[in-house]
Amino acid sequence: MDVNEYVLSAGRSVLDMVEREWQPLSPGELEQRLDQTVEEILEADLIAKLKTQPPPPPPPICVQLLQSQANVQPQVLQTTTSSSSPENEVPAPRELLDTVDGAAVKYITDMLQSSKSRARMAGRARLSLSHTVLLSLTLLSERISYRTVSRRFHLEKGNIHRIFFSFCEHINTLEERHIRWPVGKEAVEALFPLCSPEKEQEEQQGVPWVLGVLGHTRIPIRLPIGKYDVESTVPEVKRMKKEAHPDSWLNLELTCDRKGRFLHCRISKGSDMDRGVALRDKLKQHPELMPSSSCLVARAGYPLTAHILTSYSESHGPREELFNQTLEEHFHILDQAVANLRARFQRLRYLDIGNNDRARAVVLTACVLHNVFLDMGQVVQGEVEKEEAIIQEGQTEVDEEGVHRRNAISDLLFKNVNSGST
Repeated sequence: MDVNEYVLSAGRSVLDMVEREWQPLSPGELEQRLDQTVEEILEADLIAKLKTQPPPPPPPICVQLLQSQANVQPQVLQTTTSSSSPENEVPAPRELLDTVDGAAVKYITDMLQSSKSRARMAGRARLSLSHTVLLSLTLLSERISYRTVSRRFHLEKGNIHRIFFSFCEHINTLEERHIRWPVGKEAVEALFPLCSPEKEQEEQQGVPWVLGVLGHTRIPIRLPIGKYDVESTVPEVKRMKKEAHPDSWLNLELTCDRKGRFLHCRISKGSDMDRGVALRDKLKQHPELMPSSSCLVARAGYPLTAHILTSYSESHGPREELFNQTLEEHFHILDQAVANLRARFQRLRYLDIGNNDRARAVVLTACVLHNVFLDMGQVVQGEVEKEEAIIQEGQTEVDEEGVHRRNAISDLLFKNVNSGST
């Protein structure tokens, strides 16, 4: 049996297996899975043949992946020919760093090498770690298909899929290191005034300091298999209307400091309406996480507690209006951070992934890398988009201590305005 007959026979077997285990699948999805499997078989056969042949002579010129740090020009990966062995790995095309900074590739590569998780990434038989980082950042930064990346990197689509999700899994293990809640002196230094300017707040007893801004956004994803809406065929943000299926997006709940750095990240299904509840419970169980006379601020729809101050949602007078305006001045911090996240990682505008766990891994990877880029001093300014209002089902949760504290602060702010002290 020659190679072609072997591939066809194996392909039929795989197709039968997929039809049994993954029904109901569309014909297009079955064809895609079969195409990926056939590519893997061909790749394995090619590698087996290469192993039986003597190794080729090493390339005459040793090419550096990155330019010297003394060079002020943008770093660019150089290209050369290579064998499939790990020692002579496929280099990255020069044009790829048009969208991915070479310094970022080196920084993240060094970060992964120094991490405790040193397990080899899947699909890296022909790739260096820096090349793996470059490929994955390319997929995150641009809204391009696996086929396009396949042409750029000269790799099979199935292998690119494994490489990318293996990269995401490794970055996910670094979540606690890079998305951290500040404690102690670090928390005190992170505080910023509820009122502006800071000098005037110091004169106002009872007005709390803000540790972070709590909010959320939606990340549109492909509906899981079996939940397609035949009337909704446009895979874009337009599908996220009130009547859209809740599983067509992920909820991304974030808390950020005044610099836009993420302190807290929670990713859940679109049908999950427990907004801020997990964080509320955590702060209640560990009040030491909040410095004295501090708070988080959030829009209406989040739990109102002694630690989380939310806007008034019902009809209100000048006192409540002033309080809402004071909080609104801080909400743009989170809005800008989310805009920057989407601007840097274009793939978050629509994830063509029907598996919630894998979609979540990609979103978490972007959030971790958002903080990594801030550590590097790299900020991409995105344009804040006015998202459609997300209706909170049911009544907003409040506790008596939260109501009392919000009313007391509202009275104090209104009194200071009337007395001309602010």
